[in-house]
Amino acid sequence: MKAKTMFYCTACGNETPKWAGRCPACGAWNTVVEQPEPVRTAGGKTSGKAAVRAAQGVRRACPVTDLQTAEEIRFPTGMGELDRVLGGGAVKGSLVLVGGAPGIGKSTLMLQICSKLCETSKVLYVSGEESEHQLKLRAKRLRVENSNLYVISETCLGDLMESVAAEQPDILIVDSIQTLYNDALDSPAGSISQVKDCTMALMQLAKGQGITVFVIGHVNKEGSIAGPKVLEHMVDCVLYFEGDQHTTYRILRAAKNRFGATNEIGVFEMQDQGLAEVENPSEMLLSGRPDDAPGTCVTCVMEGVRPVLAEIQALVVTSAGGNPRRTSNGFDYNRAAMLLAVLEKRGGLRVSACDAYLNIIGGLSLDEPAADLAAVIALASSYLDAPVPGDLVAIGEVGLTGELRSVNQLSQRISEVHRLGFKQCVVPAHRADTLKAPEGLRLIPARNIGEAIRAALRRRE
Repeated sequence: MKAKTMFYCTACGNETPKWAGRCPACGAWNTVVEQPEPVRTAGGKTSGKAAVRAAQGVRRACPVTDLQTAEEIRFPTGMGELDRVLGGGAVKGSLVLVGGAPGIGKSTLMLQICSKLCETSKVLYVSGEESEHQLKLRAKRLRVENSNLYVISETCLGDLMESVAAEQPDILIVDSIQTLYNDALDSPAGSISQVKDCTMALMQLAKGQGITVFVIGHVNKEGSIAGPKVLEHMVDCVLYFEGDQHTTYRILRAAKNRFGATNEIGVFEMQDQGLAEVENPSEMLLSGRPDDAPGTCVTCVMEGVRPVLAEIQALVVTSAGGNPRRTSNGFDYNRAAMLLAVLEKRGGLRVSACDAYLNIIGGLSLDEPAADLAAVIALASSYLDAPVPGDLVAIGEVGLTGELRSVNQLSQRISEVHRLGFKQCVVPAHRADTLKAPEGLRLIPARNIGEAIRAALRRRE
């Protein structure tokens, strides 16, 4: 019988019987490709799923009143920063997808946590990109030596399931999902149908047998997980490993988490012996800050429940052409353009004829309004060529009329500012009276950006 042809969207995974130039589900152009429908074996199951079903048996439906409501079982991974992003630790029977650019440190992170996990659990590390000898060399460099760690170099899904059935591990690590293939399908490894089928088999394995599964996935040039977006819908947790390969710091973010918050970050530093946790990212982000340099200001943002101090740098120069250039790195471009317009209209600075550049030091991405005031002060400092005092921090949201609005968790931010030794903090005026400033920290109230700029750029006595 001739296999039926289906069309898939490489951006969202939507299936359609006909080709289209634009995906009807996500609206992306030129992303629909042709793939043959998976060929099923006798009995209607693919080999990978058949192995899972044979291992866990036939499942029966039961009344909802008979189900137990015990909380999920969490266990530490041995790295506090990873536990923070996961919501307090890994959950038994969960499927976690770890994505990132090649060489960013995904495999290093997964192999490092095996050192702690193997103390209480049996771990099976499946690699489709490295041989057992290469895994041994990397484990020796990372000082991961434990008899509970089993490694195998395998790319066939059916053989992987047989290894899981034979070893009965508590934790399974797959590196990477793009290298796995189901031999019952005609498509090559890494294709849409292969990625979907293999991920579904791993999800059934995690939910059916209670095995915690970590899956590594590469990202494409747009920065999203390679393959269809359906991967992110199927797994329980999606973690993104970010950072510049030319720097030593890495940031781990949660884009999806069914067992915790998605606004936490973990900070690591890549060293010779693997990834080291950075427990105080504020000191890391502020290290090497220049003294009395125009165009720089510090703000405090909340990453989950953790206050983090970040440095915003700005450069405003006279434009050589008719169309001034606007560039932002780590700061929303549209919000930066809005702040420039407010700075000119309400602040009285003619920045419309200047090129403006915004940069967040350390690879951090600021996406909350609390960083507005610091960005405006940094832009004004660069335009006026007047340095901001090194012991000053600015926190607040800027409105279109130039007024300063309050932000959430302001007391926690001020406590972190005081802990790191700053002496002055510009805050919205209507919150200054309700805040209790720690000893040694002076709160500077400001009603609008004009007052904030004058207070921040005023020369110290």
